[in-house]
Amino acid sequence: MARPASGKEVLEKAKETLVNARTVEELRQAQAVVLPLEYGFSIDQVAAVLGISKGWACQLRRRFIQAGGLPAETKPKRGGRHREIMSKEEEAAFLAPFFDKAIHGGILIVGEIKSALDERMGRKTALASTYNLLHRNNWRKLAPDKRHTKTDSN
Repeated sequence: MARPASGKEVLEKAKETLVNARTVEELRQAQAVVLPLEYGFSIDQVAAVLGISKGWACQLRRRFIQAGGLPAETKPKRGGRHREIMSKEEEAAFLAPFFDKAIHGGILIVGEIKSALDERMGRKTALASTYNLLHRNNWRKLAPDKRHTKTDSN
């Protein structure tokens, strides 16, 4: 015998969401809550009605219930700078003196930037972090050609 369905405290909100759902995901979440509580469907039957897997039907129910009866975001948001050490503005301000020096005929030395970054952070950072910082701020390495383009190709 299966466990009785939980979520009775959000049943009324789920019924409201059935009427006012703006997306298919919101509708499915509400249906995943209402069908077992109102009509006694098993989770297998709910999954068959919604056209999703049993595990996904459980997740939809759980997310709706944990969100307190509000349709929860079904897909985790990706992207962003979760482990950033400086904001974009701080990065631009940090690199400005180095870029100014390079623009006025100087050479951009990554080792100097790395040591300045280490000093600013108060710890050692990876060299790859320095290169990633430079690439995020539109720096690219310009290497001289092996030969001049106007030379004779004999």
